[in-house]
Amino acid sequence: MAAFSLDPLPGLLPVSQTSLLVLVGLTGVGKSTLVEALGLPRLPDRRELVDLYVLPRYGAKPPIPREERFRLTRRFREEFPGGVAEVLARGFVEAHPLLLFDGLRGEAEVAYALAHLPKALFVVLHARDLTRLKRLIRRQDAFDRVALRPEEMAEMEALAEGVLSPEELAEVLALAPAEEVLAKLKIVAEEKRNYDPQGPLRLLAHHPRALVLDTEALTPEEEVGEVRAFLSRHGF
Repeated sequence: MAAFSLDPLPGLLPVSQTSLLVLVGLTGVGKSTLVEALGLPRLPDRRELVDLYVLPRYGAKPPIPREERFRLTRRFREEFPGGVAEVLARGFVEAHPLLLFDGLRGEAEVAYALAHLPKALFVVLHARDLTRLKRLIRRQDAFDRVALRPEEMAEMEALAEGVLSPEELAEVLALAPAEEVLAKLKIVAEEKRNYDPQGPLRLLAHHPRALVLDTEALTPEEEVGEVRAFLSRHGF
């Protein structure tokens, strides 16, 4: 992993002068799978930047439930509209021909990165909410924990409204215990409220510095092929 600092330490270059491949997408779209498959040198990821530079600002430290992270990152965006993209753009890194960053979310972060990271290329990954929820249930990541109250079981259908159809909710309830489905559904629903998944697509769908991938339609191998072809067109 490449060194990253918000201080201009000797031997480090401004991120704004560095060639980056930035992944854009919500939880469960397949960013981690693509990161591993590409094998590029990478920067500390979104989770690490939030842990290091966002949570301490509000007296918090990991691990904390995901909904508390959403609350604090939302508060951060109220102060710094570019969100995590502002942290990234203000940093300094080791020199590499190309560094990978995983990842940005939402229209405001992408807009900030487009304006302040002129050497960055973007790969937008997207998938349906149902698919993202299924992937969250299957991946069993301890990071995907939320605080549940007993009365929240009664909120299951209300929480799914606008995210899953009744048929889709029944489908995921067949995959895991209701408590686990509710925990992951809270993540998907809260994330969708915080970051409009259509926002990055509006900005990047036809942008010359961007590639859009439907991770439901493509295999991981096909995704890697698309990204490598995209990079080749940009001289990498």
